Amino acid sequence: MNTENIALFVAALPIPVMVIGPDDRIEAVNQPGEAIFGPHLIGRHHVSVVRQPAMVAAIAEARAGKDRQVTRFINRDGAKDIRYRVAVAPAGEQIIVTFEDQTASEEAGQMRRDFVANVSHELRTPLTALLGFIETLSGAARDDPAARDRFLEIMAHEASRMTRLVDDLLSLSRVEEDERVRPKEHVDLSALLSSVIKGLEPQAEAAEVVVMLDIQSPDVMVAGDAGQLVQVFTNIIENAIKYGASGKQVTVTLVGRQNDVRLRVEAVEISVSDQGEGVASHHIARLTERFYRVDSHRSREVGGTGLGLAIVKHIINRHRGRMQIESEEGEGTKVSVFLPTS
Repeated sequence: MNTENIALFVAALPIPVMVIGPDDRIEAVNQPGEAIFGPHLIGRHHVSVVRQPAMVAAIAEARAGKDRQVTRFINRDGAKDIRYRVAVAPAGEQIIVTFEDQTASEEAGQMRRDFVANVSHELRTPLTALLGFIETLSGAARDDPAARDRFLEIMAHEASRMTRLVDDLLSLSRVEEDERVRPKEHVDLSALLSSVIKGLEPQAEAAEVVVMLDIQSPDVMVAGDAGQLVQVFTNIIENAIKYGASGKQVTVTLVGRQNDVRLRVEAVEISVSDQGEGVASHHIARLTERFYRVDSHRSREVGGTGLGLAIVKHIINRHRGRMQIESEEGEGTKVSVFLPTS
């Protein structure tokens, strides 16, 4: 195959490909390959283009007549590293170099490892406490009624914490499974919000927080899953009650149809505002990450699992909506949910 035919063949391939000639100079490279290394590559020695020692060594091994070599190549794209699996194979006098982007799969693998580590950590703490109290009750505190009652209360609290975590993990799994299926039933948001607030009255009274519902647009209907939307607003309003400062007010506002520039459709806005301590700006972008907490100790004290807003994010994605979090330290937090009306 002559050089022109090689160039045409390589240009038709969807993945980055480079062909190195017998003189170790680049004979052909396609457009995805130029996206990695830049233009004007033909005729240049491969060492001046590739530069990374592991890949240069793999090409040298292939040139020496050895079998297909596999190595890694890391390309810097702005602030992000793009990681490629590189196959280097001799083909007659030429060397064929192909690049397979492994960034997404490696990131997914790292996310899975982080997730397992986080779940293990979250379960280990209450399990360690339970085992310790069981050992104590079996020994020194066996005949101490006061200590027994106190330890049993703590054990019940830790067991409840593990139950909440498992429930949230199962909920997250179900939500992720259904995320691509858009709900079709129609939901009355005014009635739904009123019901959620009614159900949270015991928590609000215990925290001495007043929850106000401001319905600016009555009879607002959206296509949605009522059960999941209850989960969304229960989580957001409950967070506002927990972290919104005792003795103050949480305001839930429903605004009807308005054009949403980011969603590019008509949408309704449901906002939940509290008068709490607020959140520093560098935390806001990470609040929907799994197990991310601004204050881990306080979150666990009030029963948080670190999964609530992650679940909320996936449910809102399923409804083709978006969530916006605004907060200033000392000024409170406002969480807004925008849901398309059709």
